[in-house]
Amino acid sequence: MIHIYNTLTRKKETFIPLEEGKVKMYVCGPTVYNYIHIGNARSTVAFDTIRRYLTYRGYNVDYVSNFTDVDDKIINAAKELGKTAPEVADKFIEAFYADTQALEVKKPTHAPRVMDNIPEIIAFVKALIDNGYAYEAQGDVYYRTRRFEKYGELSRISLDDLESGASNRLGNETNKKEDPLDFALWKSAKADEISWEAPWGKGRPGWHIECSVMATKYLGDTIDIHAGGQDLAFPHHENEIAQTEAKTHQTFANYWMHNGFVTMDEEKMSKSIGNVVLVKELRKQHDPKALRFFMSTAHYRRPINYSLDAIEEAKTNLSRIETAYFNASHRLKQAEPAIESDNDKMNELESLKESFISHMDDDFQSQNGITIVYDLVRFLNRYLKESTVSKVVIEFAMQLIEEFMYVFGITIEATHDLLDTDIENLIKERKEARLAHDFKRADEIRDLLKEQNIILEDTAQGVRWKRGE
Repeated sequence: MIHIYNTLTRKKETFIPLEEGKVKMYVCGPTVYNYIHIGNARSTVAFDTIRRYLTYRGYNVDYVSNFTDVDDKIINAAKELGKTAPEVADKFIEAFYADTQALEVKKPTHAPRVMDNIPEIIAFVKALIDNGYAYEAQGDVYYRTRRFEKYGELSRISLDDLESGASNRLGNETNKKEDPLDFALWKSAKADEISWEAPWGKGRPGWHIECSVMATKYLGDTIDIHAGGQDLAFPHHENEIAQTEAKTHQTFANYWMHNGFVTMDEEKMSKSIGNVVLVKELRKQHDPKALRFFMSTAHYRRPINYSLDAIEEAKTNLSRIETAYFNASHRLKQAEPAIESDNDKMNELESLKESFISHMDDDFQSQNGITIVYDLVRFLNRYLKESTVSKVVIEFAMQLIEEFMYVFGITIEATHDLLDTDIENLIKERKEARLAHDFKRADEIRDLLKEQNIILEDTAQGVRWKRGE
């Protein structure tokens, strides 16, 4: 059974989907006014990894992630760039897909945009007005926060604490409100800003209402999992719960999941602070696979600290996995169909598979799941040194690497550029094989290196090597 840490209850709970074999999952997507940085990408990668694991465990995942394409930041960017808000949104949605697809993020089942759902948003707001949870004030529409009795359950923030600072934070906006704690569902139009006609006047949606509308439109009144960055728990997700459940009178989401931040020098990465590293720039400097590996092999709830050393470590660890897979694919050509030790080796591999599932079932403990992949690599490296190996064992080990790495969003292939350390280890193994009179294995390593265009040169000081032109 899969267990998920539910932010709402602050504990791990057994995952029981609404419908057997299916998962309805909504992840808050980006506000598309700029290129994404690695902190933005962390949320996308974390929940893509979880989606992949749910698929690996046999679930059919209906995965919805939205684009906020109407927002103050987009309007400001449009003015700065001399473009319309839709043009800015189009530009950065395209950029988002370029970055995330390079990181092997699967496209959502649905990726709705706010601008395409304005009629549904207006109808949702009208329903809240009709049932007394919202009111119109000089062209704006606000939600009556105090009327929703469960407000604050997700974030553990009390209305009293909110009230103490609300007036100072909101300024003159409180003049329109019945209560300083009420939040906007619809904002009246300003001059030269994008807007739509509504029963209470021209304007545009508030941020929080958008996700409530798109989540329920595509997944229904109650969904299995609602996810996003931990900074969204309040006020965004808190407000989503209030307005959605006020309309539907149903539980909005059974499980709430929030990922940790990416930090730089132990400080949260943020455009407002200015300590951001754009994914589009990182992709020019590093293999996107290494970036994906860096993010997907950390537990989603924990913060991860970005540094060049961390990316280099990810590159090295990923290369070790790829090298083991490459060596296995090469050794497969000379392997026996089956040998006497197959049962013991297959049992060892089955045990590794069970351990991987056990760790990942426990709230998607990626950092423990990847240690099982490292154990699998060590198993393969030992096994491939044996004089006689079995196709049955090698093929199953390669299959497990493919399956586990699929979860982490890494496609493993039989072609792989060896690192210098990989080459030196193979040369050392070849020397040991020759001393043991295992000339078959020594020849296999020579052929493997030859395929990689590695030229060996025997000298009085030992074997030297270089890469061919």
